[in-house]
Amino acid sequence: MSASLEEVRARNLRTVALLAGLFLIPVVLAFLMYYGDAWRPGGGTNHGALILPARPLPRVSAAHGANTFTHSWSLVYVGDGACDESCRNALFVMRQTRLALNNDMQRVQRVFLATGEARAQEFLEREHPGLVVVHATGDAAAPLLQEFPANDRTNAIFIVDPLGNLMERFDARSNPRGLREDLTKLLKLSNIG
Repeated sequence: MSASLEEVRARNLRTVALLAGLFLIPVVLAFLMYYGDAWRPGGGTNHGALILPARPLPRVSAAHGANTFTHSWSLVYVGDGACDESCRNALFVMRQTRLALNNDMQRVQRVFLATGEARAQEFLEREHPGLVVVHATGDAAAPLLQEFPANDRTNAIFIVDPLGNLMERFDARSNPRGLREDLTKLLKLSNIG
């Protein structure tokens, strides 16, 4: 009879252990998944390259557009004032992206930081009305230009938030739909600008 009591007791302990396992295993798995890194995907949903941490752009003199990067989101192109083919492509992408935002397009401005003499002024006025051209030349503009990553800058469009923080770099040669999607997400999530 004692053997049968031992068997019943062992069976009861197995049943309790099984029930405890049914409740504890999901908790342990959830803990490991939440705090572990092995299961997380490597990429994000953004199409451009995030600039981490976001870089606050320095204020420059009024002659260089001191208030340019405040109060609205900015699509920024940095390039020579002669505006070659890559410049024209980037400005076209910026213009079309802003227009595609529809009702939110008033929240976004387009900025061209001209690092040289603006010899394409007539083209810019004719093809890109509303484009803010900032003549970023001289020593006063150097701190501003240093904040924009220099690698392949001629094909880059930058996103600056309404607080003046450089946030993202987008390659103007890639599908412009990605830039519009990134901006749409930012504008949807943002209460400023």
